[in-house]
Amino acid sequence: MIFDRYATTIQTAMFVLFILYSFLFPAAQTQQNRQEIPIYTFEEFSPYLNKDSDTTYIINFWASWCKPCIKELPDFDQLEKHYEGKKVKVILVSLDFGEKLESQVLPLLQKRNIQSQVVVLDDPDANSWINKIDPGWSGSIPATLVYRKKERYFFERSFTASELHETLDPIINHTP
Repeated sequence: MIFDRYATTIQTAMFVLFILYSFLFPAAQTQQNRQEIPIYTFEEFSPYLNKDSDTTYIINFWASWCKPCIKELPDFDQLEKHYEGKKVKVILVSLDFGEKLESQVLPLLQKRNIQSQVVVLDDPDANSWINKIDPGWSGSIPATLVYRKKERYFFERSFTASELHETLDPIINHTP
């Protein structure tokens, strides 16, 4: 009888620890993600726009309040896996205010299980930097810059998964 009482107490304690761990782990994960997602001004971010290598860079500009952006985000997130064996780097650039990182950006990334590199571009003077990304960009999102060395392509639109692959396959598989 005493053994049964101790067994029940141990089971209860283990259950409570499991519940606590379940609640604490997402908080720890959020803190880890918070440290891994830098917040940049445009000047700090600009080196991402001109890397001279044989890697194809896919830079998608999005925001947590943009429904078409959120809809296509998982498709962009899968690109590195889709092009495994090829030199492809995806960078998801949130245009949310840096102060919204923990309250909006991180929960969205966690909910969608986004694994690609994410940075926040928090530079309020968009009129000074939009044309530096692409002279034809009106500033609307979603928008995507794809480049490798001197080849540059800019898309001011949203993509379905199939449209994304139809657009990127010729670029990525083309040898300059």
